[in-house]
Amino acid sequence: MRPLPRRIPAIAASGLAAVLLLTGCSELQQVSDGVDKAQQCVQAAGIVTDTVKKLTTLADDPAAVEKALNDGATKLGDLADKASNTTLKQAADDVSERLKNLDVNDAQSAVDAVQKAGSESVAWIRQLTEACS
Repeated sequence: MRPLPRRIPAIAASGLAAVLLLTGCSELQQVSDGVDKAQQCVQAAGIVTDTVKKLTTLADDPAAVEKALNDGATKLGDLADKASNTTLKQAADDVSERLKNLDVNDAQSAVDAVQKAGSESVAWIRQLTEACS
C-alpha cells in the first residue's frame, strides 16, 4: 500500500477549515442580523418619541406641526425600507401612514393633531416593539 501524498491531508484540512469558517460566519451573520433588528426597533420607537416631543413644542404653529408629522413619517418610512424584519417593516409603514394622515389645516387642527399623536404614541410604540418580538 502506497502512502497518501502529502497534499491530500493538507487539502482535507483546508476543506475542514473552510466548512468550520463558513459555519461560524453563518452564526455571526445571525447575531449581526439580530443586532440590526434590535437597533431598528429602538430607532423606530425613538422616531415616534422624538416626533411627539417635537410636536408638543409646536402646537401653536400649524405649519411646523405638519412639517414635524411629515418628517417623522418620512423617517419611519425610510426605516421601514431598510428593515430586515418584515413585521417591523409593516408596523413602521403603518405608523408612518398614521402620522401622515393627521391633518393640519389651521390652529385648531394642529392642536388636535398634537393631542392625537400624544395619545396614540404609546400604542404606536407598542405596535413597533411587538413587531420586534
